[in-house]
Order: sequence, then structure tokens, then C-alpha cells
Amino acid sequence: MSASFVSALTAAREAAATQNYPQGTLYVVATPIGNLADISLRSLHVLQMVDAIACEDTRHTQGMLRSYGLERSGSQLLAVHQHNEAEAAAGIIARLQQGQRIAYVSDAGTPGISDPGARLCAALAAHGLRSMPLPGASSITSALSVAGCVPPGQTDGGFVFAGFLPTKNAERQTSVQKLADEARCVVLLEAPHRIQDMAKALAVLGTRKVTLAREITKQFEQITTHAAQDVADWLDADATRIKGEFVVVLHPVEVQQESGEGERVLRLLLAELPTKTAVKLAADITGASRNTLYDRALQIKREAQDE
Repeated sequence: MSASFVSALTAAREAAATQNYPQGTLYVVATPIGNLADISLRSLHVLQMVDAIACEDTRHTQGMLRSYGLERSGSQLLAVHQHNEAEAAAGIIARLQQGQRIAYVSDAGTPGISDPGARLCAALAAHGLRSMPLPGASSITSALSVAGCVPPGQTDGGFVFAGFLPTKNAERQTSVQKLADEARCVVLLEAPHRIQDMAKALAVLGTRKVTLAREITKQFEQITTHAAQDVADWLDADATRIKGEFVVVLHPVEVQQESGEGERVLRLLLAELPTKTAVKLAADITGASRNTLYDRALQIKREAQDE
């Protein structure tokens, strides 16, 4: 442990010790995704204070704790991962009911988002027990914060977290086709051995912008933005570009300047075709957002019914 972390533990006690830490509570602790310095002072204090630490991988967590100068016996580390989350919850519930304080950490980042933890918290809630979040590092929000996903002249429309795409090619293609209809920002995750397959699948999105963020907070961090149709070629140009875990951000569909053409075509098609078919054709013909046209189609039909 470096001298800087000795100071950090002291600072953690001074900054956080006077706060309230109720008994019988699960403390869901975000941990660094690469850079050990991204731990929060409150997280350090809680990891020192709790009666036990539930974790995705006990060996990984033991190593992380020792990096900060925190020693925990093997009996104080409880394995809770995707394969035993439901069963392990019963033991944690029993401990909390006895008044213990327990922290939960995944291998990296914020638990319960893409990592285990959500089922555990749901089980606690069903038993009237409390889960308290300690916010911190997250690859998802880190990538979003620098991707610049709001097109000029538009307000932020939020984002959709879609996680990992299916591994089978046909299912992956189907998922990408569905994403093409999502006008909002979409966040995906991918492993290095599948990132090229994802890039090829995303090429059907054409000029839609895609931000690739790999090795976030680590030494070889790289964040770059390209048109979807160009991502595969960019990855193929340098073998080092496929190394590391990826966050992939599909930028929102850029809204076309309102010219009235989309609605004009939509009205003509609605007179002859079912709503979904009319919307799809109007979007293909004019380039207008399919979601926007669908909302407008429903409004047009309501107005017609009221007349």
C-alpha cells in the first residue's frame, strides 16, 4: 500500500465516521473500474466498518482491499455472484436480521447494473430490509459523460441501457434492427473477443454516430467516435484497438429539420395502410424519426375520431 492510501484511510475516517450507518443494512459499494484512486472516502470507511463484505469474487476483492491496507479474514468475505445470488441472499438476510452491517461489491464498478446485486437487493426489499447505495465508478456513466450524445439544437432525450447483445449472429442482427428504431441514445457493453462482430452488425446503422470507449480509467484508455458503417474498419486497422472491455454508445438519431414532408407523406399513407406500415414507409421515404412519426400518427387518428 502506498503512503497516499494511508492518508486516504485517515481522511475517510475523518470525513465519514460521523455519518449515520444504520445496523441491519446492506451497503452497496461502487468500486474502481481500473484506477484504484477512484474509490470514495465513504466507501473506504464503510469497507473498514462493516461486519462482512459480500463480493462477486472473494479473491479479487481481497486483493483490492489489501491495496488500500484493509485486511479481512476469509470468513468475513461472502461469495455472492450470478450463479448463487438467490441462495446467498438467504444467508445475508439472516445476518442483517441480526443487526449486522454488510457491504456488497462487484468485481468493478457499480453493482446491480450489469454486475450481480440486483437480485440480492430485491430479496432484501421483500423482507423489509434496507439497501443503501454508495455511489462511485461506473463504466456506463463514464462513457456517456464524454460521448457528447446530444445533437446540436436538441434537448437531452435520455438514454437506454441495453447491455450485451446476443452472441448468436442471427439474434444479434435482430437486436440491432430493433435498436435502429430507438431514437434515443443507447448504451451497450461488449467483450474484446466479440467487439468486431458487434461492429459488423452495427454497420447497418449507416451514418449514425457510435462512440467506442475501452479501458476506461486504465493506462490505455481510448475513446473515439465514428459513423456506425466505419467502426469495423477502424477496429481492423490496428490490432491493439480490440483489447479491453468496451462500452459502446449509439448516439441519438439526429432529428431532421421540420419541413412538413414527413407528416404530409404520413397522412397520405395512413389513408390507405395500417398505422405501423404507414409509419415505417414514411420514415424510409423522408428520413424522419420513426418514433416521432408513430406518435404523430396516433395523434392524427385521435383527432379524426373526435371530428
